[in-house]
Amino acid sequence: MADHVSDSSTQNELETGQWDYVVLQEQSIVPALEQSRTQYMYPAARTLVKMIRDYGAEPVFFMTWGHRDGAPDFGVKDYESMQDEIILGYLTIADELGVPVAPVGFTWKQLREEYPEINLWQDDGSHPNENGTYLAACVFYAVIFQESPEGLSYTAGIPAETAQILQSIAGSVVLADPAEWNLQ
Repeated sequence: MADHVSDSSTQNELETGQWDYVVLQEQSIVPALEQSRTQYMYPAARTLVKMIRDYGAEPVFFMTWGHRDGAPDFGVKDYESMQDEIILGYLTIADELGVPVAPVGFTWKQLREEYPEINLWQDDGSHPNENGTYLAACVFYAVIFQESPEGLSYTAGIPAETAQILQSIAGSVVLADPAEWNLQ
């Protein structure tokens, strides 16, 4: 996010676009490390949220997911530890600024607990595969439209049974307590 603060093209895009929502997503490791959050993510988020609101759009934080094996090189030993820190990082700044959160990472964690057989990562253990991407899209659907994606006919080529599970969990996480994600 810090790169966007200092990049004039970001402000130009905000000035020239008719944006309803502007999604803010930090680089994956930054929200998982307290020092990186406080030094880079939070100051940049404060500036960007103000800019976005000044142009009449609604900022939305894209809560990301942890790496499958954590980030041991950065002292984050496993997925669960990384995901918990990412959740904390996004919710802290979202609550401070009153910004809605698309809880993709939280939903990812919930899905892993309930359906561990559904893989969400590409082989690199960092980026999403088709299931992970579809889950993220379902979460954004629930956040933006404030309704469950359950029953949507588009499945992105994912087997119908898997798509139904991803739709269901996205809807239930987002809509069970919209205030948790600053959606009210």
